[in-house]
Amino acid sequence: MIDGLSQGLGGGGMALLAAVVALAAFVQGTSGLGFALIVAPVVGMVDPGLLPVFLLASMIPLNLYVAWRERASLDIRGARWISAARLAVTPGGLALLWAVPERHLGVVVGAATVLAVLVSLLAPVFTPGRAAYVGAGAVTALTETATGVGGPPLALVYQHRPPAELRSTVAVCFLVGEVASLGLLFATGQGSPGQASPALLLLPALALGVWLSRLAHHRVDAAKLRVMVLVFAAVSGAVLIAGR
Repeated sequence: MIDGLSQGLGGGGMALLAAVVALAAFVQGTSGLGFALIVAPVVGMVDPGLLPVFLLASMIPLNLYVAWRERASLDIRGARWISAARLAVTPGGLALLWAVPERHLGVVVGAATVLAVLVSLLAPVFTPGRAAYVGAGAVTALTETATGVGGPPLALVYQHRPPAELRSTVAVCFLVGEVASLGLLFATGQGSPGQASPALLLLPALALGVWLSRLAHHRVDAAKLRVMVLVFAAVSGAVLIAGR
């Protein structure tokens, strides 16, 4: 199964995904966001049939590590509200996936990515409360289950909090959501383990990016890195839309 998928993607496609996954793992391990924003548009161009399962499966080991590394800074209250809303609304993301034909999924991913970037750039400074947590969890449930891109709502909630708190809490919320989304996708036939198989091939690339983030997350200016992620994501999303 894995060999067949790698041949279907082609050597060039797998090499491109490996480089992008390593970069994205470094960015998210350093700043707390960015993996799906970077990887989703590229996967949409290389093989949209892998979405959203490949993204969800790839992020599980990444977020496990980040959540453990930053566990002392976890916002337990926020994580509880976000996760509760995330679990409640996950079936809505599945319904959205049912409504979108696979041939149009690339456009949806591109549009969701560009919209997420615009919201991230334009959102005002605010102090999050229960309503913000629940809203972020609900929106993330829809977008991540359908496309694999779910980070921007969570990043918006925590963008003005200490970086370690953002990284740890977003990682925990992602983990809960990724497991729930994958379980629902597999149970309803909207996804298959085979779509997650390339994530196994790319584990070394993911591990490299995460290891580098361990060395850099105290030194890199997360604010500047966040802007770079958003610019890259906007360009990639626009290319994906234009290419479809």
